[in-house]
Amino acid sequence: MKWTQKTIETAEGRVNAVCPEIVSASRSTDIPAFYPEWFVQQFRQGYVRWQNPFSQQVQYVSFEKTCAFVFWSKNPAPLIPHLRMLDELGIPYYFLFTLNDYDDEGFEPNVPPLEQRAKVFRELSDRLGKERVVWRFDPLIVTDELTVGKLLEKVKRVGEKLRPYTEKLVFSFIDIAKYMTVRRNLARAGHYWKDIRHDDKLRIAEGLAALNKIWRLSVTSCAEKLDLSAYGIMHSKCIDENLLFRISREDSPLRRFLVSQGIGQSELFVNPRKRRNNQRADCGCFPSKDIGRYSTCKHFCVYCYANSSPTAVAANAARINNHGDCI
Repeated sequence: MKWTQKTIETAEGRVNAVCPEIVSASRSTDIPAFYPEWFVQQFRQGYVRWQNPFSQQVQYVSFEKTCAFVFWSKNPAPLIPHLRMLDELGIPYYFLFTLNDYDDEGFEPNVPPLEQRAKVFRELSDRLGKERVVWRFDPLIVTDELTVGKLLEKVKRVGEKLRPYTEKLVFSFIDIAKYMTVRRNLARAGHYWKDIRHDDKLRIAEGLAALNKIWRLSVTSCAEKLDLSAYGIMHSKCIDENLLFRISREDSPLRRFLVSQGIGQSELFVNPRKRRNNQRADCGCFPSKDIGRYSTCKHFCVYCYANSSPTAVAANAARINNHGDCI
């Protein structure tokens, strides 16, 4: 998808900017948890300065045509007081809320305790509707100590708290061999895990299917090549045009945009695995513009692919807080 481009006025002068309809905030960092005021500031000024994590090239992103946000977070509580801004403007949004149970293992050292996060999840669901709070248990991790059986018990424990408050569970298996940053961060934390074996992935899928006989959620895998449809597990679209269609008003800019892209009731069962833009080969997400930046998330999860080091995170976070620079 090619977004509209326009010239905008910024503190740096007149620059060219892309104008995406759907904004993702963010796969790269936890904006709701750590940068809610930054988000509000950038939204009100009408644009954000984004930096490519690989090429370091700067791109300006205008919110002029933005008609929906998708928020990714492990602790969205700090953003909740600011949601009224979007509500008053009639801009739809939903949350991909990652709620894992790795408290005992210390894999996510800076997330709040499980019970506190579950409480936020339920409150957010009551406020927005359960279709707009998607539960992610991501990634699924198996180690010598954390066996498949223990992992499934963790998923069950969280699911029992959340199943009346969501419609969907999204998961992925940890990727270690694929990401050098993950291997380096794990080694720094003293972990030398391996990717989950194929037979263990099938055992996990079988366990999730058994749990879902009671839960009756939509259980989906994120950016996974493995076909688990035999267990009732489909491939996910985390940026989901069909969900966006559901939560949009008939006369809204979002609905008009989606209809212009051929999205509607007849499109609900379109194959989600068609690769779009520069997404991973097995990602089925609808095109969106991410506005996050690597090495800014202060959860310090040991398996993180987006943080190069705690030192880099501290330096970037201080700059953002002090100068309002790009995430």
